[in-house]
Amino acid sequence: MRNMLKEFKKFALKGNMIDLAVGIIIGGAFSSIVNSLVNDIFMPFLSIFTKNISFNDWFIALDGKDYATLEAAKAAGAATINYGVFISGVLNFIIMAFIVFLLVRWINKLKKPEQTPATTKKCPRCFTDIHIEATKCPNCTVDIPQ
Repeated sequence: MRNMLKEFKKFALKGNMIDLAVGIIIGGAFSSIVNSLVNDIFMPFLSIFTKNISFNDWFIALDGKDYATLEAAKAAGAATINYGVFISGVLNFIIMAFIVFLLVRWINKLKKPEQTPATTKKCPRCFTDIHIEATKCPNCTVDIPQ
């Protein structure tokens, strides 16, 4: 039992596991922001072009009756196919994916490329690549100043 707990501790404290947990927590918080963006800003704007139609009230009642709203259908106990909620979910996903893309793109622009130390240099006479610490070119045998 003790050995298993040590193994679990080693697994849980790996860098990737902690990064994943932080990512999930931030993703959950970010999801509520995107949901608000879609439901409170984007959907009302889109409803101007769709004549104030609420996507949440787009549904099919499987009992064959007509209901004014999804809430009315649920209150009557009718089984429904909520394709409007699905459309809203798809829009949420597309917007969230686009915002994450923009965020990652912005972060990548902030990163400076790592400078790797040079391991070679050019021979001043024949311009071939030689080791950085070479004192004589192996191709043209010229002495290389340090």
